[in-house]
Amino acid sequence: MRGFVPSYELISPATLDDALDSLAGGGKWKPFAGCTDLMVLVEAGKLPHKNYVNIWNLKELRGIGVSNEQITLGALTTYTEVQANRVLREEFPMLYQAAKETGGIAIQNRGTLGGNIVNASPAADSPPALLAYDAEIELISKEGERRIPYSRFHLGYKQMDIRQNELLRAIRLQRSAKPITHYYRKVGTRKAQAISKVCFAAIGRLSEKKIAEIRIALGSVAPIPIRCVRTESALLGEPITSRTLAAARAALAAEISPIDDLRSTKDYRLSVSLNLLEDFLTRLS
Repeated sequence: MRGFVPSYELISPATLDDALDSLAGGGKWKPFAGCTDLMVLVEAGKLPHKNYVNIWNLKELRGIGVSNEQITLGALTTYTEVQANRVLREEFPMLYQAAKETGGIAIQNRGTLGGNIVNASPAADSPPALLAYDAEIELISKEGERRIPYSRFHLGYKQMDIRQNELLRAIRLQRSAKPITHYYRKVGTRKAQAISKVCFAAIGRLSEKKIAEIRIALGSVAPIPIRCVRTESALLGEPITSRTLAAARAALAAEISPIDDLRSTKDYRLSVSLNLLEDFLTRLS
């Protein structure tokens, strides 16, 4: 149509270097990949930015690499690819379960692990699993790369430790031969294609009937996906007794900050979170 002006501008660089060149231009350009969240904003007329770099076809951001020590997931790894990987299914079942419960098949084919992270929704399904697995993320820019623990990435609601000129390149998970209990629960209005009211992920290991290793993470109960380090500290080195369970529930209640919104109430979220913690610890024992 004559006189039509697009509401946004899009470029599709052929290489990662080309994409990083665009992002180095002072914040004019922002990246996107699967668009499963971005297109919702477009349809709602709430697209906050107008200049985008399509990184979907960048092979440097794809692939799942496996070594004896770790598994490395390119930022463009889709939920479908997570589900198809044998090592992830067997050694990181919480991430597999999160991918399986994210949206429907169309979303799983397009949505990416990196996109789920940098979209920074506190209700996202994969971040609690990644936090519980103590993931490390790799960021890349024209200035070089830097790696940070994923637990330090989310700073506040929609605030992250990522600079305007950086891309999330990869997520790394350390493999372990130790027997560990994995526990993942997504509580939503229905079983499929629902945004979580509470998302709970935890790993734990006992030694001599005491908790020798534990990591707990939750989504939808704070402004960010949260690693519950104070609750972990209350449990580490302790036997699982009624006294331990009570102390853990009190610690978690003080550490999370659920709210009332359209999906649920803060009281319900708190109650579910505490019950899931107790269920996890009971299974761990």
